[in-house]
Amino acid sequence: MIENVAILAGGLATRLRPITEKIPKALVVVSGRPFIAWQLELLARQGVRRVVLCLGYLGEQVEALVGDGRQFGLEVAYSYDGPQLLGTGGALVRAAPWLDDQFWVLYGDSYLNFDYRAVAAEFEAQREGHPDLLGLMTVFRNQERWDSSNVWFEAKTGHLLEYNKFQKRPEMEYIDYGAAILQKAALTYLPQNQPSDLATLYNSLVAQTRMVGYEVQQRFYEVGSHSGLAEMEQFLSNLKSKI
Repeated sequence: MIENVAILAGGLATRLRPITEKIPKALVVVSGRPFIAWQLELLARQGVRRVVLCLGYLGEQVEALVGDGRQFGLEVAYSYDGPQLLGTGGALVRAAPWLDDQFWVLYGDSYLNFDYRAVAAEFEAQREGHPDLLGLMTVFRNQERWDSSNVWFEAKTGHLLEYNKFQKRPEMEYIDYGAAILQKAALTYLPQNQPSDLATLYNSLVAQTRMVGYEVQQRFYEVGSHSGLAEMEQFLSNLKSKI
């Protein structure tokens, strides 16, 4: 099991204004609690033990709430962008000292309830036959339902044929689900100490066949937009009623 997770939570969250004018997206209240609390508790249940929170905009508020992570059954460290927002790629490079040789990458606005252990085991199995493999991307058959599909994925083989956020093609029925496993060596593909986009790294790894795909069946939930926040509220309210 891969027990180390980097959560990218440093963005400005402009789509959630005015809610995020004074608080970061991670602290947006959903079903009575800050979103980050739901996310961290889910990760602890899935076997994660150590989390690196990559923070930027109003990140100190997140650290004040989460602390060392013990209240969630986790060890939590913090990596800050600094004066300049580094983007998803740059933030991950900055967090490298706290990352294991293999680690999960998640986004700070996503609630992804799938079997993390099974996906990690699949990655290990794939690497036995492909030692140059640097990553695994979870994908979901989105078909333009919840966001713009951006992955051409061959379900029978697990092959990622193309990942592109900016140039669509008809074969793209899948979407980057929002959870990936990376080898730390993959970070050498990103520029050091400057802004960069994680999508650029994924695009490159897929093109070089150094990233495989894993289809997840459960839909994703997110709080990155007002509509997503409303869906998340309903989902968590239903979840609480079943407990």
